[in-house]
Amino acid sequence: MVGELLGLVVVGVVAGVVSTVVSLASVVSYPALLAFGLPPLSANVTNTVALLFTGMGAAAGSRPELAGQTRLVGRLGLVTALGGAAGAALLLATPPHTFETVAPWLIGGASLLLLRPPRPGHVGLGGPDGRALRAALFCVAVYVGYFGAAGGILMFAVLATALDQAPARVNAVKNMVSALANGVAALGFALFGPVRWSAALPLAAGFLVGGWLGPGVARRLPGQSLRIVAAVCGLAVAVKLGVDAYRGG
Repeated sequence: MVGELLGLVVVGVVAGVVSTVVSLASVVSYPALLAFGLPPLSANVTNTVALLFTGMGAAAGSRPELAGQTRLVGRLGLVTALGGAAGAALLLATPPHTFETVAPWLIGGASLLLLRPPRPGHVGLGGPDGRALRAALFCVAVYVGYFGAAGGILMFAVLATALDQAPARVNAVKNMVSALANGVAALGFALFGPVRWSAALPLAAGFLVGGWLGPGVARRLPGQSLRIVAAVCGLAVAVKLGVDAYRGG
């Protein structure tokens, strides 16, 4: 029992770092929960609840990058919180097959956008106050609340298109608005979903530490390497999800 608890804490630390750097926490933590014996639905909602603490850790670790961005995070976070709530409601009410088939294309397309060299001074989606940006973030947040795999990569790709900032600062905003989408979904799952609290609590403790450590790793990545690492990881996940989704088709 103690070994399992310590194992979940370690998984949480690793996944928290991975989440804040390349937005792929669930690639680490979800299979671990399955290996610890949780059924798929319970593993999914337990993972989402625990992920809430990654955002808390990332907020503490990203203070230099978040300086001067409080209003931006607040405006965009309201949009993602609403999207996360909608996505969680969909998950509890409908089967996930539709999003499972669409997810590989969304993640693959977003990853390819990240590989495109950014043009200095150029912003898309109407910039940080554009309606197109808010619409795109809402859709991504629905995905985060509903299915979630590599949702942070989608969020990072949308924000990188609209914000003329260094990748580390964009990543910090991504961590915050993703945490708000995930947090609202986690609240819904905590109230109405089959959360395994004995696994969620040690995993959450690890996520808190990993989320705090992750921004320091992202801060030290040179130049545009954060975009490239996120894109390559995203393409790998897109291929894996595509194989799983269409294997039977």
